[in-house]
Amino acid sequence: MVGALCRVLVEIVMVMKMKIAGLQKVSTIDYPGEICCVIFLHGCNFRCGFCYNPALVNKVDERVAGSGWQVAEVLDFLKSRVGKLDGVCISGGEPLMSLDFDFVRKIKEMGFKIKIDTNGSFPSRLREMIDLGLVDYVAMDVKGCREDYSKIIGVVVDLSSVEESMRIVNEFGGWRNKPRTSMDEHEFENKYEFRTTVVGRLHSKESLVEMAKWMNEVCGGKPRRIFLQGFKNKGNFVDSLFGSEVDVREEDLLEIKEALSGFFGEVGIRV
Repeated sequence: MVGALCRVLVEIVMVMKMKIAGLQKVSTIDYPGEICCVIFLHGCNFRCGFCYNPALVNKVDERVAGSGWQVAEVLDFLKSRVGKLDGVCISGGEPLMSLDFDFVRKIKEMGFKIKIDTNGSFPSRLREMIDLGLVDYVAMDVKGCREDYSKIIGVVVDLSSVEESMRIVNEFGGWRNKPRTSMDEHEFENKYEFRTTVVGRLHSKESLVEMAKWMNEVCGGKPRRIFLQGFKNKGNFVDSLFGSEVDVREEDLLEIKEALSGFFGEVGIRV
């Protein structure tokens, strides 16, 4: 079983050319505090069964990919939105598998802020993007506790890469390197977030506490912020078995939030 999972991981990582699967022209929820559009890229090296974007996650069908957006089309759209949108969220799939940094640079040159959504398995690319000044906000998904990670994501992953990304994201937010009083409040609040999608069959309050302890250990203290997102049954998942999964209730998230509150600067919930 492990060997088969490894082969799947290798096969997907080989998909490297950037393919734009979709464009959401306006969003008020994907980039905290900003009005943005969302660019969705094909491909992901994880196989989370509860993911509701199976068309982006599964191996790219060239016929489907060819029906997506061309880079020039997206750039032309963004030129028409200068002064109307604040930022661009780049999501997936896992965008750091294939993201063309020249493409991002062209977006930055138009004056847009950039948010990147990532699963944290490409720390060197994340670090490079930060060092080049190409990202303003990072949202990193942490899938669960260390012991359950491969079960949750459906593949075998190098957890040292995930841990390195945790450190990069935490330091990018300035939480370790600068005292709160030395930073502009807006800048401090809007640099990054960790987030975890809570799924009934995969998570418990106890396992999420173990996740929080792991993150504290990796980051050398309390990470600034995490959001708990409740699973919603939207009826179309990478693994069809999740079609029978029940929604996570707000009261369940509030109970988990209380259990995690001592491990983070802030714990938010998204229902």
